[in-house]
Amino acid sequence: MADNKKYMIQTRGVTRAFPVSGGSFMALKGIDVDIPAGKLTILKGRSGSGKTTLLNILGALDKPTSGKVVFDGKNIVKMDERKRAKLRRRSIGFVFQSVALVPMMSAQENIEFALRLARYKGNRPQRALECLKLVGLDKRAQHMPQELSGGEQQRVAIARAIAHKPKVIFADEPTGELDTTTGLKVVKIFKDLIEKEGVTIVMTTHDTGLMEIGDRVYEILDGEVANQDDDE
Repeated sequence: MADNKKYMIQTRGVTRAFPVSGGSFMALKGIDVDIPAGKLTILKGRSGSGKTTLLNILGALDKPTSGKVVFDGKNIVKMDERKRAKLRRRSIGFVFQSVALVPMMSAQENIEFALRLARYKGNRPQRALECLKLVGLDKRAQHMPQELSGGEQQRVAIARAIAHKPKVIFADEPTGELDTTTGLKVVKIFKDLIEKEGVTIVMTTHDTGLMEIGDRVYEILDGEVANQDDDE
């Protein structure tokens, strides 16, 4: 595999087996993907296809059973857990279907808390407000999560994920609990963030209405790459 700065992440021959009664279940069966830097890559597939398992491996939350995962020029499969945790803290942001905001903290405080965990050295209140502005919520910085709509809460979660200036954001079904219109707004925010922050974004979805927005789309079917669409 060539060291190509065009790609933020590349995998070759990635498999993932999980033990089950009487043997093992192959969730991933030799996955090769190239995630372009500064683009939106979508992993699409129905529930159980293996897309979330792949996302967890790309984001250093899980290790493959076999294969190679190169993240920004480094093979993260060979890293020990301390180095992988450091990579997640410094270079990666996560957005999940369940936003998991701290209920007793305002939108701004949720982001500042994430910055403390990431050991961000800059002006945390200023960066938190800057990120809320990027997602169009700077006027609601002092609102508590329960005072925000589902779409607004997800936008706060996105602001939280980008606050420490990661290289990559991984979003697992971030529009899964939103209506189509709100979901499209969230994906539009992702595209804007790529342009303004230079971040690479990888998201999973089963929503066919979002496919055309991705710069690159991989269809995952029964643990394998079934199809790749590219707008390049």
